[in-house]
This record gives sequence, C-alpha cells and structure tokens, in this order.
Amino acid sequence: MVTVYTPNAKDDLSRLGLRFKHWDPAFLAYCKQLEKSKPVIFCGDLNVAHTELDLANPKPNRGKKGFTDEEREGFQNFVDAGFIDTFRQFTQGNGHYSWWSHFANSRARNIGWRIDYFLVSKSLKPNLKKAYILPKVMGSDHCPVGIEIQS
Repeated sequence: MVTVYTPNAKDDLSRLGLRFKHWDPAFLAYCKQLEKSKPVIFCGDLNVAHTELDLANPKPNRGKKGFTDEEREGFQNFVDAGFIDTFRQFTQGNGHYSWWSHFANSRARNIGWRIDYFLVSKSLKPNLKKAYILPKVMGSDHCPVGIEIQS
C-alpha cells in the first residue's frame, strides 16, 4: 500500500516538465518494482483529471494544470502498465468529484474534479468489491475516497 501526493504543475505550468519527465515515470517505475514481489495498491491526490468525465468543465480547463495532455498521458501510462482505476470499475459518467475549488460555491454546485484515486495491480481485480467517493464528508477542499477489497 502506497500513499502519494503528486506535485501539481502550477498555474503557470512551470512544473509540468518535472512532472511529465521525472515524477510520473519515476513513480510508475517504483510501483512496478514493488509489484515484482506483491500486488500494489496506491492512492492519493494525483493532481490530474484523467478523462473529460473527471471534471465538471473540461473544455475551458484543457491545457491548464491538472488537465494537460502531458499529465493525462502520465496517468494513462499507469493504466497501460496494468494498474486499475478502481472507481471506474464500478462507476461511469461524470458528476463524481473528489476536489472542489473554494471559490464560487463550487462544492455546493458540484463543479469539481476527480483527482484523488485508488489504483491497484491488475491481479487484485477479482478481489475488488467496491470503490467510492464520499463527497458529503467535509473538512477540506477534497473529500475521502476509498475501496473495499476481499482477501
């Protein structure tokens, strides 16, 4: 089990190169190395909305931090390497978010982003029973996300 906070690209995208060229490949390599000895579960704020379904307003946010092609490709590389986006195993469609801006009453209006994830090794797929987001749990601009796995 690995928890992670992935660096964001910053508003001016000044950390996008760091993220795309260094962080994402290094973290993927680390998870694949761990996977050689046992299945991996990793979770945390990955600071990217993977698909257009993962944010309320994809068109005006395209190319902005958290929704650049590079960040989305970095996430896709995990999927291509065999890691499963657990939430999407059970829930499709938009409207399911884990982060909301503090501005413009975004949370109450559900104008958010899904940037908090649980990904698991493909070998754990048969054990995956549930994945969820708890948007009504307050205390942060993020809400809890979770999974249930049967051993």
